Amino acid sequence: MSALPSSGAVLRTGPVSPNPLEVDRISKSFGSVRALTDVSFAVPPGQIVGLLGPNGAGKSTTMKAVLGLIRPDAGMIRVFGRDVREDPVSTKRQIGYVPESPSLYEFLTGAEYLDFVADMYSIPPDVRRERIPQFLAGLELAGHENSLISGYSQGMKQKVALIAGLLHHPRLLVLDEPLNGLDPRSARVVKDLLRNLATSEGVGVLFSTHVLEIAQAICDRVVILSQGSVLAMDTVAALRAHAGLGGSGLEDVFLALTGTGDLSDVVAALSR
Repeated sequence: MSALPSSGAVLRTGPVSPNPLEVDRISKSFGSVRALTDVSFAVPPGQIVGLLGPNGAGKSTTMKAVLGLIRPDAGMIRVFGRDVREDPVSTKRQIGYVPESPSLYEFLTGAEYLDFVADMYSIPPDVRRERIPQFLAGLELAGHENSLISGYSQGMKQKVALIAGLLHHPRLLVLDEPLNGLDPRSARVVKDLLRNLATSEGVGVLFSTHVLEIAQAICDRVVILSQGSVLAMDTVAALRAHAGLGGSGLEDVFLALTGTGDLSDVVAALSR
């Protein structure tokens, strides 16, 4: 198995704040709809923090606020101690983002797209010549890089989005369902890479997923959103204890905390 490149020191400059990400009491409304209310949490260096919640809980709104794509009505978001509103361009250069449904320039080849991303981040030619082939080999895209993205499968597009998000040595990763469409081998490679980046390089990772088994396997802590507010925030073990489900998996804990633990009536109705 070809190894993916780890995050290196090439583009790391300046002092490191205690927390790659701090979300401090942010609120956001869209018209009369309250999307977020006093949401606070942090992503410490070297930790993978899962952002969980039912559909419509506010996960995507939170991530867009972190990325500076929307502005909260109240509260503050700091990336390495800096308010994202003060210097959004510099802040975004420290973040690697993988959206749930990546929108790529499909008229480009995979190689052209990644070279375009490298240009955007001013990655030196020698660095991109080393890292891009490593990523392509590690995610089994080597041999397809000169084909148009329009002909890629969904999984191949997801791999390109992952490479684009990791290529510039980000110190904070914001990942929204990053394993969507990946084959088991590639999913394992990505999970192991994230753990290595966190443990060995101190990268902070905010990881949103609906697959609770994945969150349980790789997240150091989880933040559960419900109706736009933080319902619970701790390690999986602590949340088990809080829910009185010491021997249960994260799925049972999640359902209990969000008030949807007993689904037998729903299953019975759908089985008729």
